[in-house]
Amino acid sequence: MIEALQFEFMRNAIYAGLIASLICGVIGSLVVVNRLVFLSGGVAHAAYGGVGLAFYFGLPVLPTVTVFSVIQALIMAQISLSAKDRADTFIGVMWACGMALGVILVNLTPGYNADLMSYLFGSILAVPAEDLGIMLALSALVLVLTLFFYKGFVAMSFDEEFARTRGVPTRFLYFLLLGLVALTVVMVIHVVGLILVIALLTVPPFIAERRTRSLLSMMILSAVLSAVFCLVGLALSYSLNISSGATIIAVAAVGFFLSLPLGRAKAK
Repeated sequence: MIEALQFEFMRNAIYAGLIASLICGVIGSLVVVNRLVFLSGGVAHAAYGGVGLAFYFGLPVLPTVTVFSVIQALIMAQISLSAKDRADTFIGVMWACGMALGVILVNLTPGYNADLMSYLFGSILAVPAEDLGIMLALSALVLVLTLFFYKGFVAMSFDEEFARTRGVPTRFLYFLLLGLVALTVVMVIHVVGLILVIALLTVPPFIAERRTRSLLSMMILSAVLSAVFCLVGLALSYSLNISSGATIIAVAAVGFFLSLPLGRAKAK
C-alpha cells in the first residue's frame, strides 16, 4: 500500500476519503440522533436524477447534482412536515422517480456509454483534483453552518418540543439539516457511491453514539471511525483489486457488528 502513495490518483483518493469522513461524521451524527435515516436515504438515491441531468445536458456533474439534491431535500423536508402520516410513501416515490429519471437520461445521452457503477457504488480512485476543490468548498460550508447553528441543532435533536417553546427555529433547522445532508451526499458520491452513502452516514455515528455522552464527542468519534473505515477499505481494495466503495462499507459493517457486544458508555 505504501508504494501506491507515489501515484496521484491514490493520494487524491485518500484526500477524498478523509474529507468525506469528516463531513459524514458531523452530519451523520445529526441524521442518527434525529432519526432521519430513511429520509436521508431518499435524498441520496433521488440524487441520481441530477447525475442523469448533468450527462444529458452536458453540464458539470458535481454542481448539477448539488443543486438537484438540495432541491429534492427541501421538497422531502416540506412533505415530511406537512404530511407526516404519508411522508414515507411520498419519499419512497421521490426516491424511485429520482433513480429512474437518472437512469433514463443517462441511457438517452447520445454518444456516451455511462458507467452506472461508478456513481452508484463509488469510484474513489478516479477522483480528479478539481473535484477535491469542490469537496473542500462544500465541506467548509457544511462545517461553518453546522458550527453556527450547533446549539439549535442540539436543542432540536434531543427535545424538539421544548426547543420550539424556547424560540428555537426548529422548522428552519430541519430544512437546513436536510440541505446539509444533500451536500454531504454530493461529497460522498465518488467515495462509496449513491447506493452505499447511507451506510457511511449511519454506521460510524451509530457506533460513536454508543461510546459517547455528547453530540460533539459523537461527531468527533464518528469522523475518526469513518476515516479509519475509508483508509482500511482503500488499502484492502488496492491489495485485493476489488471495488473500493463496497470494500469501505464492508469494513464499516465489520466494525458495526464488532461494536454491538460492547454496549453503551455509562453516563457519569
